[in-house]
Amino acid sequence: MNVAVVGCGLIGRKRVQAMPPGTRVVALADLDRSRAEALAATLPYPATVTADAAEAVAGADVAIVATVHSALAECAIAALKAGCHVLVEKPGGRDLADLRAIADAAAAAGKVVRVGFNHRFHPALLKAKELSTSYGPLIYVRGRYGHGGRLGYEKEWRADKASSGGGELVDQGVHLIDLTRYLVGDVDLAFAEMRTDFWPMAVEDNAYLALRPRGGGFAWLHASWTEWKNIFSLELAFREAKLEIFGLGGSYGTERLTLYEMLPEMGPPPTTIWEYPRGDASWQRELVDVLGAIAGAEPLGAGLEDSIAAFTVVEEAYAR
Repeated sequence: MNVAVVGCGLIGRKRVQAMPPGTRVVALADLDRSRAEALAATLPYPATVTADAAEAVAGADVAIVATVHSALAECAIAALKAGCHVLVEKPGGRDLADLRAIADAAAAAGKVVRVGFNHRFHPALLKAKELSTSYGPLIYVRGRYGHGGRLGYEKEWRADKASSGGGELVDQGVHLIDLTRYLVGDVDLAFAEMRTDFWPMAVEDNAYLALRPRGGGFAWLHASWTEWKNIFSLELAFREAKLEIFGLGGSYGTERLTLYEMLPEMGPPPTTIWEYPRGDASWQRELVDVLGAIAGAEPLGAGLEDSIAAFTVVEEAYAR
């Protein structure tokens, strides 16, 4: 598979570094051409370097679109029209209209589009998915995801609603929504509050959501740009056990899944811990999944329908 990468920032670099066997990066595009040139210099073979997304995707089999949110739909649609299958980074667009436009273009082109919710492919989440139907009905989900930003964060593109589509809810909160749906099924919004308590910006730096899974139980999610110490924590309590996922590696701490199994007599539960101290392989696992979907296999990752469902919750939350 010949792959074109549109957007050569942090996520574009991660995608290039995670290319699985059977792929070759043939083109790199970024409005800042120097970023594309720097990334091309890391490849063991030549690749086209350009500032023009349309030029990059011409002749490729797969396009990875890793731009700011406001350019995701435009670049994904251009790639589809050029005959590419597409992996577009989460959340897939700036709003629901963007996502629906990509869906229409994908249907017209007859091509596969997947959305880069790579957290589904972290080993602790994969194991939690495997275990999530083993312990009876869901009681609750409790999720926290956050970081503290950095100096000048209020001047970055994420703080500009025209570029991002929203603040922390769109940045990290949408991962929590997607993971809740992935693990326990479709959800409806029960409560939302968006707050801007620290950063001088026009978008929220904290997002609080309550969701009602349609299969039962309740979910309470908090995404924060005022966490100061990076955190990822997701808990799922079932009638007979509790799953606790903590960390994503790196600054978020060693990735770990803990299973607490309730005894018939209750009391302290037997506890099983899985730790995943190695590097983050979720990026490569997701690309392998995308290639499988293109070949006709049943995918584990997120499609446009998943992104539309998650963004429906986002837009309802912003409307409250």
